[in-house]
Amino acid sequence: MSAASHAVLSASSSDRWLHCPPSVRLSEGFEDKGSDYALEGTCAHALAEYKLRKALGYPARDPTEDLAFYNEEMEEATDGYVAYVLEKVEAARQACPDPVVLVEQRVDYSRWVRQGFGTSDALIIADGTLRIIDLKYGTGIAVSAEDNPQLKCYSLGALELFDDIYDIDSVAMSIYQPRRQNVSEWQISKKDLLAWADEVLKPTAELAWDGKGEFSCGPWCRFCKAKTICRKRAEENLKLAQHEFNLPPELSDAEIEVILSQVDELVSWASDIKEYALQQALSGKEWHGFKLVEGRSVRKYANETAVAKTVEEAGFDPYERKLLGITAMQKLLGKNRFNELLSGFVEKPQGKPTLVPDSDKRPAMNTAKNDFKEVKNHE
Repeated sequence: MSAASHAVLSASSSDRWLHCPPSVRLSEGFEDKGSDYALEGTCAHALAEYKLRKALGYPARDPTEDLAFYNEEMEEATDGYVAYVLEKVEAARQACPDPVVLVEQRVDYSRWVRQGFGTSDALIIADGTLRIIDLKYGTGIAVSAEDNPQLKCYSLGALELFDDIYDIDSVAMSIYQPRRQNVSEWQISKKDLLAWADEVLKPTAELAWDGKGEFSCGPWCRFCKAKTICRKRAEENLKLAQHEFNLPPELSDAEIEVILSQVDELVSWASDIKEYALQQALSGKEWHGFKLVEGRSVRKYANETAVAKTVEEAGFDPYERKLLGITAMQKLLGKNRFNELLSGFVEKPQGKPTLVPDSDKRPAMNTAKNDFKEVKNHE
């Protein structure tokens, strides 16, 4: 099995299969479609690996010319990651004069998970503490290191390699997510980590390998290949049908709160079903009561260069000048240079009010009702 291959029970998907063991076998047969976001993350990791190896004095080859995605933002993000890792290396040297630092190290946790292996971005091994550092380049959601199953699997693989050499009694885990300004750290004792591996990871992995266990829906469904055909997910979303969708004033507050807690997942599920049905129809499947039609089309130039030349020859200017948006400008200049040059010209209007769960970390807005309460309390 090559280092580039993927484990059936991968560490990166462990949050899903630990919550929903049978999803692993249900997902078999689905095409593993890549995306520009995934490719961008791969490019960032390649650049980060090169910079970290170079900083540590290891052999390294600059991959920049081969990267499909590359800009100043990636330069700054990977510089920050390397600085963070080096900071942790120096901290490790305070407890151990010769810590081992490994970059893009393959780790094997098959003692607990059949054929379980993965690649850790950075490992720092020293007497007392083993540290796992994972670079997350995505901007979708902030990832927490706390009780993170992917990092715990990597930690178990690292312990298999180094626990007999170094006197390790705890494992520190770090998520470095520069584009979300998110650095998350968490620590667990080796004893507790091994207990989790024996009592939770191993038995659940056995269920997942055999396609057994209970289906379960939650945030982990987002990255499941079988999410469009999963009956459990459908059942959970269709439970909303138990509410007779009359006008909201006719629903109780409790009913509205139940709907609010599920509506985002309901919309996501419905969109997934529509996309799945479309792709099946394009492959020849006929859905009763539905047909494929050509959607609305927008006119476009067949040859922009020829159009520009023709218009210029006719005495007109075919181009318009438009200032880059803030996100595009920040990518062009890089975050530090952007702040240096343009911070005084950027303003952030108040965002549109949005209802979110209490678990959201953003502070609650003051409403007119709350302001009135505060005035009454001061009287």
